[in-house]
Order: sequence, then structure tokens, then C-alpha cells
Amino acid sequence: MNVDQMPGINAALNGLASVFLLLGYIFIKKDNKAAHKNSMIAAFVTSAVFLACYLWYHYNSAAHTALSHPSSAVNILYYFILITHIILAIVILPMIFITFNHALRERFDRHRKIAKWTWPLWMYVSVTGVVVYLFLYILFPEHTEKKLKIKPDAAPTEENATGE
Repeated sequence: MNVDQMPGINAALNGLASVFLLLGYIFIKKDNKAAHKNSMIAAFVTSAVFLACYLWYHYNSAAHTALSHPSSAVNILYYFILITHIILAIVILPMIFITFNHALRERFDRHRKIAKWTWPLWMYVSVTGVVVYLFLYILFPEHTEKKLKIKPDAAPTEENATGE
């Protein structure tokens, strides 16, 4: 796996987490607690794998991407989504742990209270992670400035494994 493939992998993980979150929501609305629990655990694990991959990518590369679209409306929309995504990604992390903690300790009254906030924020962060990827790599790649410099101590890739 090459470092430059990680943005797509990260977007796929975010998309998969969104699917598990949606399934968890549907299952709890249908009072299927076992399926809800399994879906939410799957969302948690998928999001944890995403976070590990995201941190690995940024640790092993000096990656920088920026959108500079000729339309100011596109730029405003993109940066609004990006900024809210970043802020809420920071906010949601402890909320996820608190929500899971209440469920694991079977404090379902507390779990339900915080889950009403956690679920929509977590879903927003997961979906907007995919949207940011789409803006940069699918919708407007010609207006995206991409700088990817693999750090010398990064894991070998096909390109740098031979020392070339």
C-alpha cells in the first residue's frame, strides 16, 4: 500500500462508518438492541481504524491539500464543511467514549441522553469526511493543490523500496 492511496482508504473507512451508524440508528428505532449494539461496535471499530490510518498517513507524509476553486461559492462551501468537520471531529471523540461507557455499564438512561447528541455529530463527521475527499479528489481535482512528501523514515512503498 502506498502512502498516496491513504486519502481514498480513509474516505472509504468514513463511508463505512456512516453505514454502520445509520444501521445502528435504524436498529434501535426498531427496538433490535442486539443488532444496534453490533452496528455501533462496528462503527466504533471502523472509526478507530480510520483514525489510526489518518494519523499514520499524516505522520509518514508531509501531506497538504487545499482547494482553490474559481467559484467563491464552492470555496466557501468547502471550507465551511472542512472547518465544521475538524471542530466536530475533536468534540465528538470524547462524546463517543462517554456514550459507549454508559452503554457498557448498562446506564441506558444516560446512554440515551448523550447518544441523542453523539449520533448526529458522529454521523456528520463521518459523512463530511467523505465529502471533503470528494471535493479534493473527485469533484475538483484540477483545483486542488496537493503536496505529498513522504518522510525518509516512512514505511517502504513500491516507489521508494528500491532506493530510487
